Parts: sequence; C-alpha cells; structure tokens
Amino acid sequence: MKVIVLFVFVLGALSAAGEDFFAKVGQKVTLNCGVSSYRPSLQWRHINDFLHSVDQSGFPRKGYVELVRRSVVRQNNLEIFSVKETDAGRFTCFADGTRHNHSLVVLSVLVSVQPSAVLELNNEATLRCELKGQHRGCEVKWRSPNTYSLTNTSTVQLKPVKTSHNGAWECIITCGRNTFSEPLAITVQEPPTTTTPPTTLKNITLFVTSVQGTTCTTCTANYCPLGLSCWMWFVIGVCCQCGMLLIVFVTVLCKCIKRRAVFEERRSSNIYV
Repeated sequence: MKVIVLFVFVLGALSAAGEDFFAKVGQKVTLNCGVSSYRPSLQWRHINDFLHSVDQSGFPRKGYVELVRRSVVRQNNLEIFSVKETDAGRFTCFADGTRHNHSLVVLSVLVSVQPSAVLELNNEATLRCELKGQHRGCEVKWRSPNTYSLTNTSTVQLKPVKTSHNGAWECIITCGRNTFSEPLAITVQEPPTTTTPPTTLKNITLFVTSVQGTTCTTCTANYCPLGLSCWMWFVIGVCCQCGMLLIVFVTVLCKCIKRRAVFEERRSSNIYV
C-alpha cells in the first residue's frame, strides 16, 4: 500500500497541472511553461513532435516540423506567430524533470450578414458570428454601433433595419480570461425612389394632334400615330403653321400689288386727259 501511495506521489511531482490557452487564427499566442528557471535544459513539444530545446549555456536545438518556423522560445515560454488551426492540441514543456502539459484551443471566427453588408432601410437582415474549433466554455456576443450594451447571442435579427444599425459592429468572444473580437461594417441606405418619366414627349404628341385637328384619347409619351417619331410630328406641325402664314402673306401681297397697279393705271390716264 505504501508503494502505491509513493508511486502516485512521484507521478504527481513529475507531471504538473497544465493550463488552457486560447488563440484566434492569424494571431500570436504565448504559452507559459510554468517555471521561472530550469536546469539543465528546457524542451517544448507539440503532441508527439519535437519543437525546441534550450540548455543553460543558451545552445538551441530545433525540430523539423512546420510549426518550428513560426515559433520561438523566449524566457522559458513558447511564442507562436500566425496561429493556424493545425496548431491546436497538447503542448508539453519539460523543465527540471517535470512535465507541464498545456492545451491550445484555436478559434476561427467567421462573421457574416445576410443578404449583404449594404442594407436598405426597413428591410430585414441577419448577423452571424460562428466559431470553429473546440470552443467549449466560450461566450459569443454582439456589440452594435453607438452603444456599449452587448447582445448575448451569436445571431442577431434586424427586423426592421434602422438608421441606428449603420456603422461598425463587433463580435466579441470571451473564453475564460481571453477576449477576442471580429469587426463587421454595415451600411444602411435609403430605398431607391421611383421616378416618373418626363412628360415632354407626351406634351409634344398632344400639341401635334391638336394641330392636325384630330382627337387622340390613348396618346402616351411613347406612342405617336402612323409610326412616326413624335419629333417628326412636331416638325410637321410647325411646317404647316409656317405654310399657312406664308399663304396669307402671299395673298395679302398679291392684293397690294394689284391695287397699286390699278392706282398707277388710273393716275396715268388722268395725266393724258
């Protein structure tokens, strides 16, 4: 019985309790080993892959996996840059004969809005903030523009869309002592106004119809009789008016010339008498 108790005690001394770390894809994360000093060497492993080893003389050794190129040992801790989803899992730090097991949870945050990021006033939209990875214990909340209040849900329904929804939204993820955020810009615009077509062509058509002396009960801006364009009817109407004025002018001129000829004839006859 004493041997079993001693064996459990030794295992507990050789394996210290670890810590859970959280990181978002693309960010940097620092994994604390859990010791302030070591001798004779410090070693980091990811699952079964060897990463880094440093002795007290400062001589480093590196592994050959891809994660080695994105990580470095600094002050006993392991710093990982440009975190990837494949970095998730168990990390082990060996120092002073003690193994410190830690775990890294990598989150991939996806924010989206349907139907699009440009919304029309009084329409409906849905905001989503999704997490990929082992995110047990993480809370997802939305922060709307111009307010400090948080909506404790990963999905937000905008029914209807208001002017106050315009601006920068923020999805906030809380995992223990770690907080991450992902922005989302939304633009709210007025719905397009319907414009009435110009009435110029319609007015021209009605004017030409009145010149021709006919009645058109179904004339519209895009309809003209006999298949001619409305501008042609307008020119015809103007020409008719000019023709009528020309006829009147010629008639009056002829009468004036005739009267003058009669007057000259009478004047000549009076002179010879």
